[in-house]
Order: sequence, then structure tokens, then C-alpha cells
Amino acid sequence: MDLGDDEGFDGTEFDADALEEELRQAAAVLDPLPAGLLQLAMDAYILHDLDARVAELTFDSLVDAIPVRGAEDPPRMLTFQAGGLTVDVEVTGDGLLGQVLPPQSARIEVLGGPAVAHPLTVDGMGRFASDTPPSGPFALRLRTGGDVIVTEWLRA
Repeated sequence: MDLGDDEGFDGTEFDADALEEELRQAAAVLDPLPAGLLQLAMDAYILHDLDARVAELTFDSLVDAIPVRGAEDPPRMLTFQAGGLTVDVEVTGDGLLGQVLPPQSARIEVLGGPAVAHPLTVDGMGRFASDTPPSGPFALRLRTGGDVIVTEWLRA
């Protein structure tokens, strides 16, 4: 008896698609996927940009800066680079300040996991600001012309 063919043990046709569907239905009843997990998976997929370039973190003041004596709660300074584009970001308890270099028009969104992306306005000098500090992991998505650039995810 060849187990690689499509016949069952009793010689009848074996329908793998029907079996798969029955197993899916049984799993849905006996071990359902939590709604919150399903929503997180869908939100993560929505945030995924297949054509996006990833901007490399080239400076992080938590790692690269020399501590200043007496400075309490200094802002976190971040620099990201993708090709010829640089994004400088200052993260404070009051929000974000940043600049795209060379200055150009861009749309920037602050991504915060499953939360809705917060769009930021970029002025003619490439500057942007947000009065809402990121809470938890965040990333920036920049749309410049036809390019989409996403920064690495960081914790605020």
C-alpha cells in the first residue's frame, strides 16, 4: 500500500481539503483564537510596508552620549539614516521634535503598535513636532515623494 496516494485505508478517495476544513472548524470551537490577539495580528500586518526602506539608528543618546553632570531627565536624541536621508528626533516627556534632512516635504506618522498612527506636519525646513509623547514602543513612517521609510522600533 502506497501512503503517498490520495486513497484512504479503505480504498475510498481521501479529500485533504475537506479534512483541513473540518480541523479548522474543530479548532475554532475547541480552542478559539482570542479576539485581542487576532486584532493585534491584523494591526501588525497593516503596519507592514513591503516597499519601505528601514532607516538605520545611527545615534541614540541613551547609548552614545556622554552623561552631563546635574542634568535631570535630559531629552533622548535619536538619529536615523536611510540612503541620503537623515531624521533627527528629540524625545521628551512633552512630545517629539524633529527634522528631516535635507529639508523636504514629507508625511510622517508616529506608529505605536496597535494604536492608530498619529500624522505629523512637516514644514518647509523639514521640521516636525508632536505634543504627545510616545508611550511604549514606537517607530516613525516617512513618506517622501514615492519613497516610504520606516525607522526601527524603540521604547520611549
